[in-house]
Amino acid sequence: MAKCQNCGKTTTFGQSRSFSMKSTKRKFRPNLQKVRVMENGRLVQKTLCAKCIKRLALI
Repeated sequence: MAKCQNCGKTTTFGQSRSFSMKSTKRKFRPNLQKVRVMENGRLVQKTLCAKCIKRLALI
């Protein structure tokens, strides 16, 4: 599942624009990583986006 388990960030949709301003659909995918995190005293594997991983490292 392409979803951050901490913040809920998912794929968003937009448009690519060429030089002639012709539009085609495209996807913006979050940078998801599988990480082991300490939760309630035990290691749990979670799928987190890079921004959430950075936030956890600061704490």
